[in-house]
Amino acid sequence: MKKRKIFLTVLICVFALVMTSATGIAAKDNCVSIQDNVLVYKTTHYLAGQPLQTGFDIFGYNYQSHLFNGYYVNVYLGGYGFPPYEGDADAYLAENPGVTSVWCWPYRDDILTMKWNDAWLSNKDCDNDGLLDRHYGFPSYIGSGAWETNHQFGTYDLEGKECYWNYFCKIVAVPADATNVNGIWYTIDGKEIGPVIWGEFAIIQEVYNDLCGGFHGLLYKSPARAGLGNW
Repeated sequence: MKKRKIFLTVLICVFALVMTSATGIAAKDNCVSIQDNVLVYKTTHYLAGQPLQTGFDIFGYNYQSHLFNGYYVNVYLGGYGFPPYEGDADAYLAENPGVTSVWCWPYRDDILTMKWNDAWLSNKDCDNDGLLDRHYGFPSYIGSGAWETNHQFGTYDLEGKECYWNYFCKIVAVPADATNVNGIWYTIDGKEIGPVIWGEFAIIQEVYNDLCGGFHGLLYKSPARAGLGNW
């Protein structure tokens, strides 16, 4: 299970980066959308000051469509002020030697796909704080109906053999009446939702495949329900 523990540690950090939204000019009325070209990357970002795009940016984020697709490290590199990684580690290190201090550099060749809904991270600024909204209309994620999925892919060497693995999980914001008992979220009627992650969320499904490690298929499924909607 060592490999799975690594995935969960990495997953905990994924949450922080999907929240690297943008600063911008607040609209006087209604919501500011990405199409308005006034929501920009934060001052510490590699793309600082540039407006968010409706399509994929150079790191693999598509804020308009609630997607990320690309190298795992590119979830974070822009936020640290580095350019995107494109698959050539030696060339990248030659131009960006400081990247070795970034915690996620060892996972540079893993691939990650993330999807999320509007409650998790919106593609608009409706509260006029200059940021893409999170759990709009709610004081926290709890009860907001937010969800996210993570799908990771990679390979590793085992005694000269290349081994392929993939990991998939679903994460939901728990209902307002949920209860945390010893690190497990439960519904008001006592049904297990799933393990606590990031405080306000629960993992409701995990799938892990790694033939070299002897893993295949479902690791966990919420006894309450594993669907993303209606939480």
